[in-house]
Amino acid sequence: MTTQRVLFLCTGNSARSVLAEATLRAWAGHRFEVFSAGSQPAGAVNPFALAQLQAEGIATAGLRSKSWDEFADGAPMDLVITVCDAAAAEACPVVFGDFVRTHWGLPDPAAVDGSADDKAAAFAQAHAIVKARLLALLALPAATWSDRGQLKDALDRIGFVQPEDGQA
Repeated sequence: MTTQRVLFLCTGNSARSVLAEATLRAWAGHRFEVFSAGSQPAGAVNPFALAQLQAEGIATAGLRSKSWDEFADGAPMDLVITVCDAAAAEACPVVFGDFVRTHWGLPDPAAVDGSADDKAAAFAQAHAIVKARLLALLALPAATWSDRGQLKDALDRIGFVQPEDGQA
């Protein structure tokens, strides 16, 4: 399988998309060139996202909140995964191009009110969901990647994967 270029796309690019970018890069940077961006970047990565990644030993150097405009004129993506939460009426970015697009919606942990412990728990839960979905992505057979329709179907199903009990 050739190296795939993957863009995780969200609104603010401060939490969910950054968790996905850093985790996939840590787990399979040899198989994927991984990026994240936002349609309305927050300007900084959420400190709870950085703390969550660091707690799991995932590198955070170089992570930043950036606009998807940075990728408009660059090398084409193979896969774009939106991670916004349409169920909460959060507007997902609409993107066009010659790539496979899928949606892996999950609640925004940055939107959680409450104590620092409440916020940390929300980030841990969001990261557990991201990790479960990335494990499913990494488990896809090589043949799936050669058929765009089959890949799209498989990726769409992954968007419903949840962590097993106790994995948060």
